[in-house]
Amino acid sequence: MASPLITRNILTSIAWSLIFVAHSITVVLAAPDTEWPKKPIVAILSFPAGGSTDVFARAIAAPLGEALGQGVVIDNKPGAGGMIGLGAAAKANPDGYTIHISAMTNQAISQALFKNPPADLRKDFVPVALIGTVPHLIVINPNVPPKNLPDLITYIKSKNGQFNYASQGNGSLSHLEATLFMQRIGASGTHIPYKGSSFALPDLIAGNTSMMFDSVTASLPHIQSGKLRPIAIAAAERSPLMPNVPTLGQDGMKQFDVENLYAIYAPKGTSPTIVARLEKEIRKILTNPDFKVRMANQGIHPQFANAESLMQMTNSEHGKWEKVVKSANIKID
Repeated sequence: MASPLITRNILTSIAWSLIFVAHSITVVLAAPDTEWPKKPIVAILSFPAGGSTDVFARAIAAPLGEALGQGVVIDNKPGAGGMIGLGAAAKANPDGYTIHISAMTNQAISQALFKNPPADLRKDFVPVALIGTVPHLIVINPNVPPKNLPDLITYIKSKNGQFNYASQGNGSLSHLEATLFMQRIGASGTHIPYKGSSFALPDLIAGNTSMMFDSVTASLPHIQSGKLRPIAIAAAERSPLMPNVPTLGQDGMKQFDVENLYAIYAPKGTSPTIVARLEKEIRKILTNPDFKVRMANQGIHPQFANAESLMQMTNSEHGKWEKVVKSANIKID
């Protein structure tokens, strides 16, 4: 029979062995997080190149890649009011090498409009950070006579339904704004959806469509060149880039300001350590004074909120637009 001392030594050895094994397992499990990233990160966008989402995403991707020591590659997947990109991002491996840069307000609207959306920001993703807002405005082809909102409303009504307007796509914020606007003024017209601003604007400039709700970012160069005429800003305040353009509220249409929120998410299951690192680096970028000035010059308002706050905003936006879509009885064309 073994002596108590030998037995105690054996038990001690076993205990230490178990501790060593547990520590080794912990190290192995933790290694992917502590060594992340080892390769470039893909940022999926639901809109094409050239629009406000793309401009903002690329502006953030470059410094984020520098901070992480790996490139952040933009992958544009436009269509279906942002649902194609959303679905692709939701299905990605949650290993930290795919993120979704979202026009969150657009996604909330599409979620309410589509019967069978492929994914849901609230259920299939973890929030990383709010990154900012981009105001929308009404722009028209310069050959359309009106110079202000009251005249535009009169003109549209005079067309007796023979009026068309573009949007960034079925289920987009641009689509919903135009639909609500036409309802508010009691007029009808033909909605022509595109796969984002970069596809819609050339037709508007060519005169194939007459009006569009678009982002300040995408429309600004064409306004400055005289190819588009701005009518009114769909926001609470005027844009400093075009101080002479009133808000819809200032021109007679009250309670028509829309805050278009942009945010970054990761597929559900992404490590909290990775999410925290992304949030930290994004905060640094968005609070950099030079970055803020550069974005402001393009009509983008950088604004940081952490993952917890973003989750609350995401739930709030979805609830808000579900009510708007239902009360307005808006259907996908």
